[in-house]
Amino acid sequence: MRATVNTDEKSIGRVKSSATVKDGKKIGSHQLPALPISTIWMISFGFLGVQMAFSLQSSNMGRIFQTIGADPTKLGFFFILPPLAGLVVQPLVGYFSDRTWIPKLGRRIPYLLVGAAVAVIVMCLLPNAGSFGFGFGSMTALTFGAVTILFMDLSSNVAMQPFKMMVGDMVNEEQKGFAYAVQSFLSNSGAVLACIFPFVLTALGVSNSAPKGVVPQSVVVSFYSGAVILIVCSLFTVFKVKEYSPDEYAVYHGIQNQAQKEKMGMFQLLLNAPKEFWTITVVQFFCWMGFQYLWTYGAGAVAKNAWNAVDPSSTAYQEAANWFGVLSGVYSLAAVFWSLVLTKVPKNKQKPAYAFSLVLGGVGFGSVFFIHNPGTLLVSFILIGIAWAAMMAFPFTILTNALSGENMGTYLGLFNGSICLPQIVASCLSFVIFPALGSSMPAMILLSGVLLVIGAASVSLIKKTQTK
Repeated sequence: MRATVNTDEKSIGRVKSSATVKDGKKIGSHQLPALPISTIWMISFGFLGVQMAFSLQSSNMGRIFQTIGADPTKLGFFFILPPLAGLVVQPLVGYFSDRTWIPKLGRRIPYLLVGAAVAVIVMCLLPNAGSFGFGFGSMTALTFGAVTILFMDLSSNVAMQPFKMMVGDMVNEEQKGFAYAVQSFLSNSGAVLACIFPFVLTALGVSNSAPKGVVPQSVVVSFYSGAVILIVCSLFTVFKVKEYSPDEYAVYHGIQNQAQKEKMGMFQLLLNAPKEFWTITVVQFFCWMGFQYLWTYGAGAVAKNAWNAVDPSSTAYQEAANWFGVLSGVYSLAAVFWSLVLTKVPKNKQKPAYAFSLVLGGVGFGSVFFIHNPGTLLVSFILIGIAWAAMMAFPFTILTNALSGENMGTYLGLFNGSICLPQIVASCLSFVIFPALGSSMPAMILLSGVLLVIGAASVSLIKKTQTK
């Protein structure tokens, strides 16, 4: 009884299984096969396009909503919608994709295709929220923007989750750290492209100013470009990756046949979650609160500190917003390089590397409050990027190594709550914290630094175990 894997790169991970299964289980030990490096890259390649969508959204949301007339003290409301969408959608994608198998498409890829298609449509609508004659600050314009951002995040979440799940499904324990680091690399490469698009387009002559209430063409064209890249990158994964069939999956993960599985609801799965699920969630809570405030108030903080601009319709503010896009690209680029460093971190050093990275990110956030020179802010955002790389790599590596293959997608979907809930809490608290800090956007970024340091201290709570 053996399971053999064709590791020819053209096969892209397709298993030729000769394993025998008895009573739904493989007799003897089970082990996911080693995959070719090219396969691991192809599994995550579409993540580049999905992250472009998220980064265009995160680096331009504050700018878009302030441009169309949103009250700065109410910005938190608009930033509740995206994580709320993820909180609902990602567990459902995980739960149902665990129970899906479509011949020639697979288990996760059908959800990727639907999510990417809808995301492309919404990406073409969102930056035009101020272009349909609704009026500056009108409830119609703001509602249109809120609804489109909701659907953009819904679709992006549907498209994003399959990539994380396929790593858990197909990559063995020894290669998993590398696989998530690759995913972090591609994710941040997409973020770099997304963040610098408005700046580069402006340099190429695309208008960076527009009538009051209208989003500049530099932002609109950036979203159009991101939509094209999203669908192209997703199709690379669709055509190049073949997921394991249900029988192959059962053999490699040592689980019961689908028909014999005990049916467990999501609540029961939460009760049975490994300790890592909850301890990593504590770390995630503080980290994602910090980044939520960056995305909400970062453009305004840079405009206030480095340009002394507070009017979103002013040329100075739009220049500052472009520079915030560059800074966001810098932290993504720093994350690209740091994620390569993290691929070399041995398993027994992951926790110290995780904590150290978060501390550096906290220093980067805190320094933004004190810096008034645009160029010096590059250093701050390099440090922020180091924390971002660790947040993209370590939590999923530690968690998936603690999970059995059964219900992998559902657990990863539920784990997304550790990303979404902190953002929702941060946005709700902003209605109290922002006025309490004198309605100062730079002060909100300083608070982010404090939250990252607390997150670094919380890493000590994680006690790693492995089920495979």
